[in-house]
Amino acid sequence: MDLLAQAQIKGVQSEFTDALGKLRVTAPEALRSILDALPEKRVYRFVSGPVVVRALGNPRTELASVGTAPLQWKITGNSQIGEPNVIGQGETREPVIAWPAGLPLGYHRLTLTDAAGASEEVPMIVAPERAFGGEFDRGWLLAVQLYSVRSDRNWGIGDFTDLAGLVRLAKQLGADGVGLNPLHVLFDDHPSDCSPYSPNSRLFLNPLYIDVEAIPEYSVDLIPDAAATAARLREGDRVPYADMAALKWLGLRAAFDSFVKSATGVRRNQFDAFRAERGPLLSRFACFEVLRHRLVSPWWEWPAEWQQPDDAKCAALRSGPDKSEVEFVEFVQWTADSQLRAAKELSAELGMRVGLYLDVAVGVQSNGFDAWNEQTSISRHLAVGAPPDVLNTIGQDWGLAGFNAGGLEAQSFVPFANMLAASMRHAGAIRLDHVLGLKRLYLVPRGFKPDNGAYVQMPLEALLAAVVCESVTHKCIVIGEDLGTVPEGFRETMQDFGIWSYLVMMFERDDAGHFRNADHYRPNALVTLNTHDLCTYAGWRSFSDLKMKLSLGLDPGENEQARWDALGALDEILHQNGIDANDLYSVLGFLSRTPSRLLAVSMEDLLGVIDQPNIPGTIDEHPNWRQRLPVALDQIAAKVDLAALKAATRERSLIGGR
Repeated sequence: MDLLAQAQIKGVQSEFTDALGKLRVTAPEALRSILDALPEKRVYRFVSGPVVVRALGNPRTELASVGTAPLQWKITGNSQIGEPNVIGQGETREPVIAWPAGLPLGYHRLTLTDAAGASEEVPMIVAPERAFGGEFDRGWLLAVQLYSVRSDRNWGIGDFTDLAGLVRLAKQLGADGVGLNPLHVLFDDHPSDCSPYSPNSRLFLNPLYIDVEAIPEYSVDLIPDAAATAARLREGDRVPYADMAALKWLGLRAAFDSFVKSATGVRRNQFDAFRAERGPLLSRFACFEVLRHRLVSPWWEWPAEWQQPDDAKCAALRSGPDKSEVEFVEFVQWTADSQLRAAKELSAELGMRVGLYLDVAVGVQSNGFDAWNEQTSISRHLAVGAPPDVLNTIGQDWGLAGFNAGGLEAQSFVPFANMLAASMRHAGAIRLDHVLGLKRLYLVPRGFKPDNGAYVQMPLEALLAAVVCESVTHKCIVIGEDLGTVPEGFRETMQDFGIWSYLVMMFERDDAGHFRNADHYRPNALVTLNTHDLCTYAGWRSFSDLKMKLSLGLDPGENEQARWDALGALDEILHQNGIDANDLYSVLGFLSRTPSRLLAVSMEDLLGVIDQPNIPGTIDEHPNWRQRLPVALDQIAAKVDLAALKAATRERSLIGGR
């Protein structure tokens, strides 16, 4: 079979027109690398692809063929152990199946067999009609980079106890919750690699956010100089990741050793319950971490017996000489999970209707746990990126591995569902970074430049159905980061499944540069002034972002005259809405009037911070993901103009008389 025929079967689009209007044709050698890295993708006879049943009314599925009638159908549960249970069965002579009422929600397998004996098995998802939509009209969130929080007690990085303080602060300000950077686990042995969007795994939490002193088994006498070291680590404007991580791991080890020696029956039972709840995934992750530290090489260079996850071998590792090391990893994850859950429960006690709003990265590092654990559905040889555009004329390679269609279909989309469930377990809302990746991913093969990638189609309807399933199960709002060039009809499909849009005011302008009015904004959306990748409001008004990017040799995307024009356009839209000033609170007042149900207000903007958290296209040139807030947590309320903030958010504030 030639390359183009293989590409068609695997959904690889080897020709496309980029944002510059140039026809891009993937080179044959790059296309071959992409095809070799993708697993086989089934071509179905009776259906066009994975079957999605949205359980409302009288759901029906159109068939591509019934073969030799009648066509028998049987739905079985997606069981990994023993014989799968039969959920439903029947037959049809027409090219349509009318599904019976009451099919259980979830991830199943559908077997289709015609009278001539031709048979195929197809992944099937039964989902609610729409994702969880929240139980409120409009609200707002306080958006914070957790690592950036200062306090007089943390160990040099914002932690989960600081998060509880942020929840209380948000309640005081009238917010419905706190929005955070991704909390995914990173690589603890590379603390300088601190981007929260480049995770080791999206299934587990970053231990550096643990408050060691809040662990019941920890006491100050375990590390006598910890207090003095932590005080030193709290100094300065940047998080000292390496030194902070060294102290925190020392504290976690001490707490674990104390737990092993002195844990009460209640604590031990809680730990065992957590291990049982997270099941094989936690066991595999703990084994992976032990092996990664021991072998000090990418997993594909490990001894052959460990290059694939094996539950039997993991069980042996857990019961052998490495038992304590495996249990330590599990203890750390239990501690992180418990402290994050406590922050979620606090938000519920305070009556906040969203609680925690968490971000989900678009992919994972290829040498991390997820890529090792899901080698069929995640290919380490392909990196997610973006094709050439005006600002990135050679394209982008984000260095992250993403899911692929064939592998997910083979596993009934369970790996994707597991990732969503892990992200939602303590969240009232999540944001899916680069949600367009549910429809197609731009993939760059390792060893090639980013302008030689190709678009690969994803099973959009099935992935959205999985999002809906997990959203309803966890009562979690889902917001899709749908910025940039989006295919026609994509947002409408997303909204039909109940996935909210992500609207950034800085981007909401017409072709003439005028800001769009409040009635332009969609109701089921989160609206915000900017993002972590854009300049702060103070930086924007002072032109500091333009100067910074020029000093780094980056194209800022606009010149000073364009910025003056944008400032004038902002004044114009504010005046149209009867707002005479143009300070931050005036802009927030405008955004509060939009019908969009959630508004995110960044802490950096409230505190007048000029420098942005992250400048895309830089690594060492700018202190990305390292900058601290200018004031401590307990001083923030005094630095914010509370009267102005409450006036600006009155229409959607918890304090606004609702």
